[in-house]
Amino acid sequence: MTVLKLIPACKDYLWGGQRLKNEFNISYDGDILAEAWELSCHPDGPSVIAEGEYKGKTLKEYLDENGMEVLGTNCRRFREFPILTKFIDARDNLSIQVHPSNGFALQNEGQYGKTEMWYVLDAEPGAFLYYGFKHEISKEEFAERIKNNTLLEVLNAVEVHKGDTLFIESGTLHAIGKGILIAEIQQNSNVTYRVYDYGRVGKDGKLRDLHIEKALAVTNRVPIVESGASYPHIADCDYFTVDKLDMDGRMLYRTQGNVGKESFLSILILDGEGTISNKGVKTTFKKGDSLFLPAESGDFTIEGWCDALLTTIREKASPIRAGVVIGSANIQIGLVDENNHIFAKKVFTTDTKKTPKEIIQETADETLALLHENNIPLDQCVGVGVGVPGTVDRRTGSVIYSNNIRWEDVNLRDEMGKTIPCPVRIANDADCAALGEEVAGAGKDYSDVVLLTLGNGVGGGIILNGEVFDGGIMGGSEVGHMVVRANGRQCTCGRKGCLEAYSSVPALLTAAAQRKNRELTLAEIFGNLKDIDITEVVEQYTEMLGTGIVNIVNLFRPQLVLLGGAMSAYADALIPEIRKMMEDDCFGGKYGMIPEIGVAELGDEAGMIGAANL
Repeated sequence: MTVLKLIPACKDYLWGGQRLKNEFNISYDGDILAEAWELSCHPDGPSVIAEGEYKGKTLKEYLDENGMEVLGTNCRRFREFPILTKFIDARDNLSIQVHPSNGFALQNEGQYGKTEMWYVLDAEPGAFLYYGFKHEISKEEFAERIKNNTLLEVLNAVEVHKGDTLFIESGTLHAIGKGILIAEIQQNSNVTYRVYDYGRVGKDGKLRDLHIEKALAVTNRVPIVESGASYPHIADCDYFTVDKLDMDGRMLYRTQGNVGKESFLSILILDGEGTISNKGVKTTFKKGDSLFLPAESGDFTIEGWCDALLTTIREKASPIRAGVVIGSANIQIGLVDENNHIFAKKVFTTDTKKTPKEIIQETADETLALLHENNIPLDQCVGVGVGVPGTVDRRTGSVIYSNNIRWEDVNLRDEMGKTIPCPVRIANDADCAALGEEVAGAGKDYSDVVLLTLGNGVGGGIILNGEVFDGGIMGGSEVGHMVVRANGRQCTCGRKGCLEAYSSVPALLTAAAQRKNRELTLAEIFGNLKDIDITEVVEQYTEMLGTGIVNIVNLFRPQLVLLGGAMSAYADALIPEIRKMMEDDCFGGKYGMIPEIGVAELGDEAGMIGAANL
């Protein structure tokens, strides 16, 4: 079944009541039920699937089994389940508290910060909550008022009524007052800093902990200005979008919707009862239920009467990505905007004396520093991509083997993820360069592109339908190690006759030196093409390169072949003959689809842009 009905995790905090048990059909044996975590993958209280194929499993176990793809493409920027929804019954006043931002929480608590929204389900007459400050105060006054118990005098008390909505951004001092029943949608975090708690004691008989120093560091001490920016939603931010569904069962008895590939859908039933149908299966619901529809669930129909909160995840506004290329000589880091423009870059030497772990740590630290130097908040960076020479397993994020940087069995993704909190993905550096050219360079008008990097070796990347070609197994393509001449020249890989043995820069320089009995530069070679010896060397080089390209075209049928690396500076001397070979030797000849051939445009930026697009 597609629709998952969830059983909440229950919390018995001392200020709670019994309304969630008595009015919201939540099964719980304790005397106090303060919170019901209706949709949760948080380890402090995961929700459990109530029925169907996955009955008895936690939502986290469901995700582990089915993959994070069920959350949708807009959630790729999160390493964890992004939200937590709950009901809160405040029989008594909650503590005055504040939640940190992502950056502060990740650095100090090892989890995300918290931005949240409240929808008031019910409120006793005169009930109020605290929501920021009446007027701006200094940090010193804030600390002094906490110390002498006069903080409440400067807090903004807001009387609330059923149906009110409040948006509580991280850094906002707040507290729910007694006699208020709330539905809360929040980031998936359980980090709270208390600054005032009415002198209450916990179950151990001791005063409950306060977190004054951290609260002083994160609290926004100016009054809140309501912007109305969420319209037409009741709440909208980078972490969640919440809409209200009202079905009276008479004028509106049936409604339909669609869950696409972009985001899952969470439905929190505030009141009423009915059914939801999806893919031929009908699921009943009642007041207090939580329903989860994975991404790409398709069309659904709700029938009955109900009030509900519908939560999805939208695309992040103005996302920034970091693209990293780790090479044997240096490491490049670029910050890439949504238009695939590198607006900040850092290059530093690869210290080969350091261990892989030390190099990864240094790279992660430099990436964070580059974000900081450019005033980019940590949560604005939605992902880090890393290109590495050698054989990689993109699924596990591991470098299997890299001769260039002498790494073997290094889990780059997990190591970098210990410092960088957003998703980290890796690929072969040539694949990254090919992807960069496809999204922002010479291949931006094509979806099927092959890039050959002709330098100290012959590398390459294959992009099919806009995606890096992996080949179904780790490592992706190794175009430089196809055999173009049986029993030919010895290749560095141990085999004979590989394309790299004939079409790398060292191969051309060696062949020219042997013919002329002296060393030549590339500029000297291509500047002396009237020399018959040089001409023959270049013709052999072109023949071998053309043979490799014809093989690639026959296998993958790309729309475009690009030449990159040091040899691309001399492509004008190579391309006419290679194009003729393609017309003569590609399957189908002039009756087939002969791809375009051109020169890569982005230079060393291609790898960073491609890595950022992983």
